[in-house]
Amino acid sequence: MKLSTFANRAAAGRQLAQRLKHYAGHPEGIVLALPRGGVPVGAEIAQSLQLPLDVLVVRKLGVPGQPELAMGAIGNGQVVLWHRLIEELGITDTEIKAAIAKETQEVHRREQCYRAGNPPLELHNRVVLLVDDGVATGATMLVAVHVVRQHQPARVVVAAPVIALESLATLRREADEVVHLVAPLELDGVGLWYDDFRQLTDAEVIETLERLRRPSGNLEQGQQCLS
Repeated sequence: MKLSTFANRAAAGRQLAQRLKHYAGHPEGIVLALPRGGVPVGAEIAQSLQLPLDVLVVRKLGVPGQPELAMGAIGNGQVVLWHRLIEELGITDTEIKAAIAKETQEVHRREQCYRAGNPPLELHNRVVLLVDDGVATGATMLVAVHVVRQHQPARVVVAAPVIALESLATLRREADEVVHLVAPLELDGVGLWYDDFRQLTDAEVIETLERLRRPSGNLEQGQQCLS
């Protein structure tokens, strides 16, 4: 069943920016978008609030045979696993290790691809707005929060247009603030809340980052690693 609250990710980002306007122009503020889907949402927030934009690459660990169902997530050495789900589905340690190895490679590839040799922005003592296009199980966003915490930020704010109600409570325990527009009791899929939820390409992510984060950056260099 199509629920459709948002026309597309950009429209959702503009609405979400209104809930975050108390951070507009914050001297220590930074928007960290989770690629790929979080980038157009984060771009609208960064533009509206006049804050710098960067990305934080984390990857969902999909259940074997059901890649869209998360059994955990990884990012920058951090791993979150949903042990109850793993036990219920009888997923083996070998399968978990294989998924981690595969997604670790993808994290490295995307980091190199999106950054094009540029270093990540400094997070120490910053007010970090962690943005995605939606949160279902919360595994990916939890990893993102843990990764950011390693850099000792002043504040971590999780922001997404739609967050499953069950995940909302967990995120509120981990982040300093959670901002959302919709929190359904049952979230069958983030895409159900969008009219346009097409999969984005690496090229689109790079173009957005180069346009907003590094206007003088080398777009061609970033494109060399596209698959």
